[in-house]
Amino acid sequence: MQVTFWGTRGSLPTPVRADAVQQKVVSALLSANGQSFESEAAAARFAEETLAFPERSTYGGATSCVEIALGSDQYLVCDMGSGLREFALDSMRRSAGGHSKTYNFLMSHLHWDHIMGFPFFTPAFDPEATVRVYGGHHELETALRRQQEKISFPVPFDWLKAHFEFNTLTPGERTEIAGAEVELIEQEHDNKSFGYRVALDGKSVVYCTDLEHKLENMSQEEDFVVFLRDADVVIFDTMYSLSEAITMKQDWGHSSNVVAVDLCHRAEVDRLIMFHHEPAHDDETIHRIHRETIRYEELTRTGRPLKVLCAYDGYQVSV
Repeated sequence: MQVTFWGTRGSLPTPVRADAVQQKVVSALLSANGQSFESEAAAARFAEETLAFPERSTYGGATSCVEIALGSDQYLVCDMGSGLREFALDSMRRSAGGHSKTYNFLMSHLHWDHIMGFPFFTPAFDPEATVRVYGGHHELETALRRQQEKISFPVPFDWLKAHFEFNTLTPGERTEIAGAEVELIEQEHDNKSFGYRVALDGKSVVYCTDLEHKLENMSQEEDFVVFLRDADVVIFDTMYSLSEAITMKQDWGHSSNVVAVDLCHRAEVDRLIMFHHEPAHDDETIHRIHRETIRYEELTRTGRPLKVLCAYDGYQVSV
């Protein structure tokens, strides 16, 4: 399996401002300290080896959309945030090269930041495409149709030409989707959200976003720990720092980096990927929280190491 992150922000898209880009350029020039480069490749090596991630790049601004490539002839995608537009364009290039036009979506929930990319999902206009939407909510079709009503969007749902299927899943049951075994779990969030475990050929990826786990209730999280147990990759909502999660943003439906590490330690997970970044956090802040999370993992580790990674738009991980 290969995981591709097309959108990693929470709540709303967060494009990088012009002044932020300029500051990255200034920082890079200061780090270069007047040295010259014989080629573009040499300059790229300098950037990769010398500059910190926020100086040379960005975590991105698109909302939640994650592709899990299964090696089959079908697409499997978690959520339809604004990152869906870039996935759609890329998938059309692949489909033109012979890839199947069957799209399977696993929906964590139906809040706007997780469905806002759908009106720009160009394969929906292709009569040869099949779009299968899965989730724990019964309102899957209603939510997608509603955001394309005339008052909200100029193109109504009924103009779409693809073949659509909407499938309500039950937590605890396993379903075969695109050749993989998929299981979901109910999560604490406004109007509920659902996490997914995707298993194939002895490997597993867990996608858990828009969920709130509180430090004072960690002893009651055994069902969730079982759901994560021995996963190769866990994509987890780390929208808040610990201080944010236990003070002004408590009960807002999201988790912290500390809770993510604690749960993954208990479940003996191999890799944790921080996800659903707070829109108020700039690249430097996300980078700092990532460093702090790595250090927290080292200080609290009692068993095998947990690799702590941080998602950005365009990031790819092989499983």
